[in-house]
Amino acid sequence: MKNPMSLEGRTLIVTGAGQGIGLAISELAMELGARVVGVDLNEDNLNNIAEKHGADFLPVAGNVAEESLAGRAVDAAVERFGAVHGLVNNAGIGRPAMIHKMTAEEWQQVMNVHLNGSFYFTQAVGRHMLERAKAGESAPGAMVFISSDAGRRGSLGQINYAAAKSGMFGMTMTAAREWAKFGIRANAVCFGLVETAMTETARSDRFRDKYLEQIAMGRFSTPEEVSVPVCFLLSEGASYITGQVLSVNGGYTIAM
Repeated sequence: MKNPMSLEGRTLIVTGAGQGIGLAISELAMELGARVVGVDLNEDNLNNIAEKHGADFLPVAGNVAEESLAGRAVDAAVERFGAVHGLVNNAGIGRPAMIHKMTAEEWQQVMNVHLNGSFYFTQAVGRHMLERAKAGESAPGAMVFISSDAGRRGSLGQINYAAAKSGMFGMTMTAAREWAKFGIRANAVCFGLVETAMTETARSDRFRDKYLEQIAMGRFSTPEEVSVPVCFLLSEGASYITGQVLSVNGGYTIAM
């Protein structure tokens, strides 16, 4: 039986691919047979990944909040690999501050990366996939939006991040509704506390036990662990799944 999670012959664009979750997703996708166009601000990190993985990884450096970058990434992917079959909207930043102390700049920076950046890439990749669908392809691609439990529960000192991650749900469901008839799927993955640089404060001695008590499985997850369901949603194994939010959080939130 063919591996239903195989990504053989597919090209994915992964934003925030230079480290953490984005890097883990990229590396697993390549193990499963995909070619990856990695987008990140850190050009050195991207070049190091390209040196390690060779022709399967195409680096595209830039800020996802700049509208033109999405089109450049799609063009580069098509020129090198022929088409784009998947998108992972993963790029994110944190600018923590309590509500009454947060500046307009701190608010806007997070919105620009999480929401504007995801919109630009969704639109650019979506246009490309729609062209292929109208040319006769039955399943031109899939998208995964990386969200967070912060978007469901709120997060102390992160009203900007929580609002942005909540907004990812609306973007996911709208893309799913608009494009399902063209064979384009869109789903979101909702993470809890993953061991990355962005969660260092929450995992520090001051807050660690407080959060672990709320996680049914009693531990944090690794980027490698949470990359698996993302790749599943991009694969044929998820061919009848769209418009859904998959919680990957060890039981941090449990609901019907």
